[in-house]
Parts: sequence; C-alpha cells; structure tokens
Amino acid sequence: MSTVIWVAVVVVAVVAIVAVGYFVLQQQRRHRLRDRFGPEYERTVQERENRRDAEQELIAREQRFSSLDIRALDAGTREIYSKKWMEVQERFVDAPGFAVTEADHLVTSVMAERGYPTEDFEQRLSDLSVAHGRTLDHYRQAHEISTRAAHKEASTEELRQAMVHYRALFEELLEAPGSPAADDRSARRTGSVDGASGRSGATVPADTGAAVPADRDAPQADRDAPQADSTAPETTDDAERAPRRDPQGR
Repeated sequence: MSTVIWVAVVVVAVVAIVAVGYFVLQQQRRHRLRDRFGPEYERTVQERENRRDAEQELIAREQRFSSLDIRALDAGTREIYSKKWMEVQERFVDAPGFAVTEADHLVTSVMAERGYPTEDFEQRLSDLSVAHGRTLDHYRQAHEISTRAAHKEASTEELRQAMVHYRALFEELLEAPGSPAADDRSARRTGSVDGASGRSGATVPADTGAAVPADRDAPQADRDAPQADSTAPETTDDAERAPRRDPQGR
C-alpha cells in the first residue's frame, strides 16, 4: 500500500474520531441543558429557528447567571417571608384580586433578596430559568393572570390559580440556594401543587378558592349536608298530609 493511501486512511480515521467526539460532546451538552432547564429547554427550542441557536441562548443564560450574586436566604428572613405569604393568603378570602397583586410583589421581593435583577420581567424569566426552569411556567401563568386582574378581567377561579402558581415559585425561591439539584427537589415538592393536593392544599387556596380559614369550613359543610338530607322526608310528609286535612276541616 502506497504512502498516499496510508495518509488518506489516517486522515479519514482522524476525521471520523473528531466527528464522533463532537457528536458525543454535543449530546452530552444537550442532555445537560435539558436536565438543567427542564421544560424551558423545549420552550426555547420552539421559540428559536433551530436547536443550535436555542442551546447557545441557554448557555448564554448560564454564563449570565454565574455572574450574578445569587445567595440563599438565612433562616430568619425565610421565616419573615413565610409569615408574609400566610397574610397574603388570608386576605385572598375577602380581596382575591388584591391578594394576587400582593403575591406578585412578594415573589419579586424575594427574588431581589436572593440577588436576582427585577427591573425587566423578560429578563427575570431568563435569569430564573437557569435554576428554576421546572416551575417557571407557574410564574408566567401567574403573572399573566395578575396583569389581567389589574384591569378586573380575571375570574375568581383564575385568581385562585394565580395564587397556586405564585406559591410554586415562591417556595423554591424561599428554600432553594439556587442550584439545579435543589431545583429538582423543589420541583418534586411542588408536583402536588399542580393537582391542588397534598400538604399544599391545606394552605393554598387550591380547592375552595380561599385561604386557610375556608379550608377549615369545608369539613363543616360536609357535616351539614347529611343533616339537611335527614329533614327532607319529614318536610315531604307534612306537605302530603296537609291537603288531606284541609278538605275535612281538620
């Protein structure tokens, strides 16, 4: 075999190795981005012309995120915000629209406390997507309802959903130190929020459209129902007996 053929074989082999290596690295990067951004990965791909551009944008978000001074909250601050959230939930009973607006402000306040820039909503979404991609859509939906609520265009049910959505992100911001691993744990905890079940149902206006006081009333309503049914037969008998007495004058 001539030298030229050997050189050609070596070149082809090197090119093949480089191509395989590039493909493997690309797949690893794609898997990492999907794992970190969750649903935001597919959303970004759909919004961009191609997957390559979408992944480059997500990488740029990571680089920007690493330059931010994102910090965890201390225990005292977390306790203060938790109490504020309970107060907002309690106000939902009498003023749902006002409570949703307060919830929006409270989430923004926690973001600022954690070190996130909060001036621009779209930039907030971009920065949050790095560590909270799995619950970010909750924030989008809550903000959209809150905007309509400001113009009195949201129903009570929509306002209730907004509170549920806000809480999903609020709890992550309050508890997570901003790492993807903590984001995964928080996402599993907020899974019950989506279905308005589990422990979240006891404090979030998920099933009744009200906060904690309304939840305590629900069992009472269940107890009242059988009592109302038990009186129905007696009322019916009285109504049936009345016509029989009247014709006889008794």
